[in-house]
Amino acid sequence: MRILVATDAWHPQVNGVVRTLTKLADAAKGLNVQGSGVEFTFLTPQSFRTFAMPSYRDVRLAMPRPARIAKLIEEARPDSIHIATEGPIGLMVRRYCRQRKLPFTTSFHTRFPEYVRARVPVPGSLIWRALRRFHAPSRAVMAATPALARELGERGFDNVVLWPRGVDTGLFHPRAIDLCLPSPVFLSVGRVAVEKNLEAFLDLDLPGTKVIVGDGPARVALEEAYPDAIFLGEKHGEELADIYAAADVFVFPSKTDTFGLVLLEALASGLPVAAFPVKGPRDVIGDAPVGALDHDLRNACFAALDISRQDCVEFAANYTWEASARAFVDSIQAVGAVLPGRNGAEQPRFVA
Repeated sequence: MRILVATDAWHPQVNGVVRTLTKLADAAKGLNVQGSGVEFTFLTPQSFRTFAMPSYRDVRLAMPRPARIAKLIEEARPDSIHIATEGPIGLMVRRYCRQRKLPFTTSFHTRFPEYVRARVPVPGSLIWRALRRFHAPSRAVMAATPALARELGERGFDNVVLWPRGVDTGLFHPRAIDLCLPSPVFLSVGRVAVEKNLEAFLDLDLPGTKVIVGDGPARVALEEAYPDAIFLGEKHGEELADIYAAADVFVFPSKTDTFGLVLLEALASGLPVAAFPVKGPRDVIGDAPVGALDHDLRNACFAALDISRQDCVEFAANYTWEASARAFVDSIQAVGAVLPGRNGAEQPRFVA
Protein backbone atom coordinates (compact mmCIF):
# COMPACT_ATOMS: atom_id res chain seq x y z
CA MET A 1 0.00 0.00 0.00
CA ARG A 2 1.49 3.32 -1.10
CA ILE A 3 0.35 6.39 0.84
CA LEU A 4 1.10 9.91 -0.41
CA VAL A 5 1.28 12.53 2.33
CA ALA A 6 1.01 16.18 1.30
CA THR A 7 2.64 18.51 3.82
CA ASP A 8 3.70 22.13 3.96
CA ALA A 9 5.90 21.36 6.97
CA TRP A 10 9.08 19.49 6.09
CA HIS A 11 12.83 19.43 6.56
CA PRO A 12 14.80 21.51 7.43
CA GLN A 13 11.96 22.69 9.69
CA VAL A 14 12.15 21.28 13.21
CA ASN A 15 8.68 20.83 14.67
CA GLY A 16 6.19 18.24 15.81
CA VAL A 17 4.55 17.82 12.41
CA VAL A 18 7.83 16.98 10.69
CA ARG A 19 8.90 14.59 13.45
CA THR A 20 5.50 12.90 13.48
CA LEU A 21 5.45 12.30 9.73
CA THR A 22 9.05 11.09 9.65
CA LYS A 23 8.50 8.63 12.51
CA LEU A 24 5.19 7.50 10.98
CA ALA A 25 6.89 6.58 7.71
CA ASP A 26 9.69 4.71 9.48
CA ALA A 27 7.31 2.74 11.70
CA ALA A 28 4.99 1.86 8.81
CA LYS A 29 7.75 -0.12 7.08
CA GLY A 30 7.04 -2.98 9.44
CA LEU A 31 3.30 -3.11 8.76
CA ASN A 32 1.53 -5.66 6.60
CA VAL A 33 -1.75 -4.75 4.87
CA GLN A 34 -3.55 -7.48 2.97
CA GLY A 35 -0.31 -9.33 2.33
CA SER A 36 1.77 -6.32 1.27
CA GLY A 37 3.85 -3.67 2.98
CA VAL A 38 3.14 0.01 3.51
CA GLU A 39 5.20 2.70 1.81
CA PHE A 40 4.98 6.44 2.42
CA THR A 41 5.92 9.08 -0.11
CA PHE A 42 5.82 12.80 0.62
CA LEU A 43 4.78 15.80 -1.42
CA THR A 44 6.65 18.68 0.25
CA PRO A 45 7.93 22.23 -0.33
CA GLN A 46 11.17 20.74 -1.64
CA SER A 47 9.44 20.30 -5.01
CA PHE A 48 8.50 23.97 -5.40
CA ARG A 49 9.74 27.51 -5.21
CA THR A 50 9.26 28.90 -1.71
CA PHE A 51 9.09 32.20 0.13
CA ALA A 52 9.70 33.12 3.75
CA MET A 53 6.63 33.10 5.94
CA PRO A 54 5.77 36.58 7.24
CA SER A 55 6.77 36.97 10.92
CA TYR A 56 8.63 33.64 10.81
CA ARG A 57 11.34 33.75 8.16
CA ASP A 58 12.81 30.37 9.09
CA VAL A 59 9.65 28.73 7.74
CA ARG A 60 9.33 28.76 3.97
CA LEU A 61 5.98 28.36 2.24
CA ALA A 62 5.67 26.64 -1.12
CA MET A 63 4.23 28.17 -4.28
CA PRO A 64 2.70 25.08 -5.93
CA ARG A 65 1.10 25.12 -9.38
CA PRO A 66 -1.87 22.85 -10.19
CA ALA A 67 -0.12 21.16 -13.12
CA ARG A 68 2.96 20.41 -11.03
CA ILE A 69 0.82 19.02 -8.20
CA ALA A 70 -1.01 16.75 -10.65
CA LYS A 71 2.25 15.52 -12.17
CA LEU A 72 3.80 14.70 -8.80
CA ILE A 73 0.72 12.84 -7.60
CA GLU A 74 0.52 10.87 -10.84
CA GLU A 75 4.21 9.95 -10.64
CA ALA A 76 3.78 8.76 -7.06
CA ARG A 77 0.90 6.46 -8.10
CA PRO A 78 -0.55 6.39 -4.58
CA ASP A 79 -3.18 4.05 -3.22
CA SER A 80 -4.27 6.75 -0.78
CA ILE A 81 -3.76 10.49 -0.29
CA HIS A 82 -3.41 12.16 3.10
CA ILE A 83 -3.25 15.94 3.56
CA ALA A 84 -1.31 16.77 6.71
CA THR A 85 -1.38 20.58 6.66
CA GLU A 86 -3.71 23.41 5.67
CA GLY A 87 -1.05 25.44 3.82
CA PRO A 88 -0.54 26.07 0.07
CA ILE A 89 0.39 22.45 -0.73
CA GLY A 90 -2.49 21.09 1.33
CA LEU A 91 -4.91 23.44 -0.41
CA MET A 92 -3.69 22.48 -3.88
CA VAL A 93 -3.84 18.74 -3.19
CA ARG A 94 -7.30 19.17 -1.68
CA ARG A 95 -8.37 20.98 -4.86
CA TYR A 96 -6.87 18.20 -6.99
CA CYS A 97 -8.81 15.51 -5.12
CA ARG A 98 -12.06 17.48 -5.11
CA GLN A 99 -11.95 18.14 -8.85
CA ARG A 100 -11.47 14.42 -9.55
CA LYS A 101 -13.83 13.19 -6.82
CA LEU A 102 -11.00 11.26 -5.16
CA PRO A 103 -11.23 10.31 -1.48
CA PHE A 104 -8.61 11.67 0.90
CA THR A 105 -7.93 12.02 4.61
CA THR A 106 -6.57 14.93 6.64
CA SER A 107 -5.03 15.51 10.06
CA PHE A 108 -5.30 18.35 12.58
CA HIS A 109 -1.91 19.30 14.01
CA THR A 110 -1.94 23.02 14.79
CA ARG A 111 -4.33 25.30 16.66
CA PHE A 112 -4.20 28.00 14.03
CA PRO A 113 -6.73 30.30 15.75
CA GLU A 114 -4.45 30.66 18.79
CA TYR A 115 -1.32 30.67 16.62
CA VAL A 116 -2.59 33.52 14.44
CA ARG A 117 -4.08 35.53 17.31
CA ALA A 118 -0.65 35.56 18.97
CA ARG A 119 0.60 37.52 15.95
CA VAL A 120 -2.31 39.48 14.45
CA PRO A 121 -5.77 40.51 15.74
CA VAL A 122 -7.89 38.09 13.69
CA PRO A 123 -11.12 36.72 15.23
CA GLY A 124 -10.72 33.06 16.09
CA SER A 125 -14.20 32.29 14.81
CA LEU A 126 -13.17 33.21 11.26
CA ILE A 127 -10.16 30.90 11.38
CA TRP A 128 -12.18 28.01 12.81
CA ARG A 129 -14.71 28.51 10.00
CA ALA A 130 -11.93 28.29 7.40
CA LEU A 131 -10.53 25.16 9.05
CA ARG A 132 -13.95 23.48 9.08
CA ARG A 133 -14.33 24.21 5.39
CA PHE A 134 -10.87 22.85 4.61
CA HIS A 135 -11.46 19.55 6.43
CA ALA A 136 -15.14 19.10 5.53
CA PRO A 137 -14.58 16.87 2.43
CA SER A 138 -12.10 14.63 4.26
CA ARG A 139 -13.12 11.01 4.79
CA ALA A 140 -11.36 11.15 8.18
CA VAL A 141 -9.93 14.07 10.16
CA MET A 142 -7.21 12.53 12.34
CA ALA A 143 -6.68 13.97 15.84
CA ALA A 144 -3.95 13.08 18.29
CA THR A 145 -6.01 12.74 21.48
CA PRO A 146 -9.58 11.90 22.50
CA ALA A 147 -10.03 15.39 23.98
CA LEU A 148 -8.95 17.07 20.74
CA ALA A 149 -11.24 14.77 18.76
CA ARG A 150 -14.16 15.74 21.02
CA GLU A 151 -13.35 19.43 20.70
CA LEU A 152 -13.23 19.24 16.90
CA GLY A 153 -16.57 17.45 16.90
CA GLU A 154 -18.07 20.15 19.12
CA ARG A 155 -16.72 22.79 16.73
CA GLY A 156 -18.54 21.22 13.80
CA PHE A 157 -15.85 18.99 12.28
CA ASP A 158 -17.17 15.75 10.80
CA ASN A 159 -15.56 12.30 10.54
CA VAL A 160 -13.01 12.88 13.33
CA VAL A 161 -10.95 9.79 14.23
CA LEU A 162 -8.19 9.16 16.75
CA TRP A 163 -4.57 8.92 15.58
CA PRO A 164 -2.32 8.57 18.67
CA ARG A 165 1.37 9.49 18.67
CA GLY A 166 4.44 7.58 19.77
CA VAL A 167 7.96 8.04 21.10
CA ASP A 168 11.29 6.46 20.18
CA THR A 169 12.30 4.79 23.45
CA GLY A 170 15.44 3.47 21.77
CA LEU A 171 16.67 7.05 21.58
CA PHE A 172 14.96 8.71 24.53
CA HIS A 173 15.68 6.88 27.77
CA PRO A 174 17.39 7.56 31.12
CA ARG A 175 21.18 7.79 31.12
CA ALA A 176 23.86 9.24 33.39
CA ILE A 177 24.61 12.71 32.00
CA ASP A 178 25.87 15.83 33.78
CA LEU A 179 25.42 19.20 32.07
CA CYS A 180 27.68 20.79 34.72
CA LEU A 181 25.03 23.39 35.49
CA PRO A 182 23.62 24.48 38.86
CA SER A 183 20.77 22.16 39.79
CA PRO A 184 17.91 21.62 39.59
CA VAL A 185 17.84 21.98 35.81
CA PHE A 186 14.47 23.07 34.40
CA LEU A 187 14.32 22.31 30.68
CA SER A 188 12.03 23.41 27.86
CA VAL A 189 12.35 22.07 24.31
CA GLY A 190 10.58 23.36 21.23
CA ARG A 191 10.17 26.18 18.76
CA VAL A 192 11.23 29.52 20.23
CA ALA A 193 8.25 31.56 19.09
CA VAL A 194 5.59 33.75 20.62
CA GLU A 195 2.87 31.07 20.67
CA LYS A 196 5.01 28.81 22.89
CA ASN A 197 4.56 31.21 25.85
CA LEU A 198 8.18 30.81 26.99
CA GLU A 199 8.08 34.03 29.00
CA ALA A 200 5.74 32.28 31.44
CA PHE A 201 8.62 29.89 32.18
CA LEU A 202 11.49 32.35 31.99
CA ASP A 203 9.77 34.81 34.35
CA LEU A 204 9.56 32.23 37.13
CA ASP A 205 11.63 32.59 40.30
CA LEU A 206 13.25 29.15 40.39
CA PRO A 207 16.45 27.76 41.87
CA GLY A 208 19.09 26.15 39.68
CA THR A 209 19.16 26.68 35.91
CA LYS A 210 16.64 27.29 33.14
CA VAL A 211 17.61 25.70 29.81
CA ILE A 212 15.92 26.32 26.46
CA VAL A 213 16.53 23.97 23.51
CA GLY A 214 15.25 25.10 20.14
CA ASP A 215 15.34 28.01 17.73
CA GLY A 216 12.88 30.44 16.24
CA PRO A 217 12.02 34.09 15.64
CA ALA A 218 11.78 34.98 19.34
CA ARG A 219 15.17 33.60 20.37
CA VAL A 220 17.29 36.75 20.02
CA ALA A 221 14.83 38.90 21.99
CA LEU A 222 14.46 36.28 24.73
CA GLU A 223 18.20 35.79 25.07
CA GLU A 224 18.60 39.54 25.60
CA ALA A 225 15.71 39.74 28.05
CA TYR A 226 16.74 36.67 30.10
CA PRO A 227 20.56 36.57 30.29
CA ASP A 228 20.52 34.08 33.19
CA ALA A 229 18.82 31.39 31.09
CA ILE A 230 20.84 29.00 28.91
CA PHE A 231 19.81 28.93 25.24
CA LEU A 232 21.34 25.92 23.47
CA GLY A 233 19.71 26.30 20.03
CA GLU A 234 18.49 23.31 18.01
CA LYS A 235 19.63 19.89 19.14
CA HIS A 236 18.93 16.51 17.57
CA GLY A 237 19.43 12.78 18.08
CA GLU A 238 21.68 11.60 20.88
CA GLU A 239 22.69 15.15 21.82
CA LEU A 240 19.06 16.08 22.44
CA ALA A 241 18.41 12.82 24.28
CA ASP A 242 21.39 13.51 26.57
CA ILE A 243 20.00 16.92 27.47
CA TYR A 244 16.60 15.47 28.36
CA ALA A 245 18.20 12.83 30.57
CA ALA A 246 20.41 15.37 32.35
CA ALA A 247 17.56 17.69 33.36
CA ASP A 248 15.40 17.47 36.48
CA VAL A 249 12.04 18.85 35.25
CA PHE A 250 10.57 19.40 31.82
CA VAL A 251 8.64 22.68 31.70
CA PHE A 252 5.96 23.02 29.03
CA PRO A 253 4.48 26.53 29.16
CA SER A 254 2.57 26.37 25.86
CA LYS A 255 -1.21 26.76 25.96
CA THR A 256 -1.78 26.20 22.23
CA ASP A 257 -0.25 22.81 21.35
CA THR A 258 -2.58 20.04 20.25
CA PHE A 259 -0.29 17.35 21.64
CA GLY A 260 3.40 18.12 22.20
CA LEU A 261 5.68 15.25 21.16
CA VAL A 262 8.33 16.72 23.43
CA LEU A 263 6.21 15.67 26.40
CA LEU A 264 6.59 12.01 25.47
CA GLU A 265 10.29 12.46 24.70
CA ALA A 266 10.81 13.98 28.15
CA LEU A 267 8.82 11.28 29.95
CA ALA A 268 10.63 8.49 28.10
CA SER A 269 13.87 10.08 29.32
CA GLY A 270 12.62 9.86 32.92
CA LEU A 271 11.85 13.57 33.09
CA PRO A 272 8.66 14.64 34.93
CA VAL A 273 6.56 17.41 33.39
CA ALA A 274 5.45 20.77 34.76
CA ALA A 275 2.76 22.48 32.71
CA PHE A 276 -0.47 24.44 32.75
CA PRO A 277 -3.66 22.31 32.98
CA VAL A 278 -4.59 22.89 29.33
CA LYS A 279 -5.53 20.51 26.53
CA GLY A 280 -2.09 19.50 25.22
CA PRO A 281 -0.39 18.35 28.46
CA ARG A 282 -3.69 17.35 30.09
CA ASP A 283 -4.48 15.03 27.18
CA VAL A 284 -1.04 13.40 27.27
CA ILE A 285 -0.65 13.08 31.03
CA GLY A 286 -4.22 12.86 32.29
CA ASP A 287 -4.30 11.64 35.89
CA ALA A 288 -1.03 9.70 35.62
CA PRO A 289 1.52 10.52 38.35
CA VAL A 290 4.12 11.71 35.84
CA GLY A 291 3.47 15.44 35.74
CA ALA A 292 2.32 18.41 37.76
CA LEU A 293 -0.36 20.53 36.07
CA ASP A 294 -1.13 23.80 37.79
CA HIS A 295 -2.31 27.28 36.81
CA ASP A 296 0.65 28.43 38.93
CA LEU A 297 3.53 27.14 36.80
CA ARG A 298 6.06 27.76 39.58
CA ASN A 299 4.12 25.45 41.91
CA ALA A 300 4.02 22.86 39.14
CA CYS A 301 7.80 23.05 38.73
CA PHE A 302 8.43 22.41 42.42
CA ALA A 303 5.85 19.63 42.56
CA ALA A 304 7.43 17.90 39.56
CA LEU A 305 10.73 17.63 41.43
CA ASP A 306 9.12 15.02 43.72
CA ILE A 307 7.78 12.80 40.91
CA SER A 308 9.29 9.35 40.32
CA ARG A 309 11.44 9.27 37.17
CA GLN A 310 10.77 5.54 36.80
CA ASP A 311 7.02 6.19 36.70
CA CYS A 312 7.67 8.57 33.79
CA VAL A 313 9.63 5.94 31.86
CA GLU A 314 6.97 3.27 32.38
CA PHE A 315 4.21 5.66 31.29
CA ALA A 316 5.97 6.60 28.05
CA ALA A 317 6.55 2.94 27.18
CA ASN A 318 2.84 2.66 26.37
CA TYR A 319 3.25 4.98 23.37
CA THR A 320 4.87 3.35 20.33
CA TRP A 321 5.24 4.60 16.77
CA GLU A 322 4.27 1.15 15.52
CA ALA A 323 0.85 1.47 17.15
CA SER A 324 0.55 5.00 15.79
CA ALA A 325 1.30 3.84 12.24
CA ARG A 326 -1.19 0.98 12.53
CA ALA A 327 -3.94 3.36 13.69
CA PHE A 328 -3.19 5.70 10.78
CA VAL A 329 -3.42 2.96 8.15
CA ASP A 330 -6.45 1.33 9.78
CA SER A 331 -8.32 4.67 9.66
CA ILE A 332 -7.61 5.06 5.95
CA GLN A 333 -9.00 1.61 5.24
CA ALA A 334 -11.96 1.95 7.60
CA VAL A 335 -13.29 5.10 5.91
CA GLY A 336 -12.70 3.88 2.38
CA ALA A 337 -10.06 6.48 1.52
CA VAL A 338 -8.46 4.27 -1.13
CA LEU A 339 -8.11 5.45 -4.71
CA PRO A 340 -9.48 3.60 -7.77
CA GLY A 341 -7.19 0.79 -8.93
CA ARG A 342 -6.14 -0.24 -5.44
CA ASN A 343 -6.87 -3.94 -5.78
CA GLY A 344 -4.55 -4.81 -8.63
CA ALA A 345 -6.40 -2.91 -11.35
CA GLU A 346 -4.57 -0.41 -13.51
CA GLN A 347 -4.19 2.86 -11.63
CA PRO A 348 -5.95 5.64 -13.58
CA ARG A 349 -3.92 8.55 -14.86
CA PHE A 350 -5.12 12.05 -14.14
CA VAL A 351 -4.47 15.15 -16.19
CA ALA A 352 -4.51 18.64 -14.69
